[in-house]
Amino acid sequence: MEKLSSKVWKNPTYFIAFGFGSGLMPIAPGTWGTLAAIPIYLLLAPQAWWFYLLATIAAFFLGVIVCGKVTTDLGINDYSGIVWDEVVGYLLTLFLAPPGLIWMILGFVLFRIFDIWKPQPIRWIDKHVHGGLGIMLDDVLAAVPAWIILQLLVWIFI
Repeated sequence: MEKLSSKVWKNPTYFIAFGFGSGLMPIAPGTWGTLAAIPIYLLLAPQAWWFYLLATIAAFFLGVIVCGKVTTDLGINDYSGIVWDEVVGYLLTLFLAPPGLIWMILGFVLFRIFDIWKPQPIRWIDKHVHGGLGIMLDDVLAAVPAWIILQLLVWIFI
């Protein structure tokens, strides 16, 4: 079998699922995958809210497809190097956030907390929904409380 890192750099499906290669990091690939979302966020942030949301939804469905394919190829459900779900989770967390480094950092921290913690029902979904949909869904659900808290902070401080 071809070495995994080689597949990531040669196969577009793996490249996307592995968050542009960030999922190859040996320590905390999910955190690196979230960091890989920052350039995408910076490209989307100046766009109209509806375009940002549409792009995020499209990225979700792309993730269901590519993460499902890579999971099937590897024979491992939710392999730690598959981090496209973190990319989409971060984008969702920052939806409608005001511009600025502080909001990007707060969104990053909040998303990582909920993605790692996985409170119920996120934990149940993570264990029982498999394939591309399962990989994507738990991170999208982790982004929801992160988004709510971030929006409350925006409302309080702006």
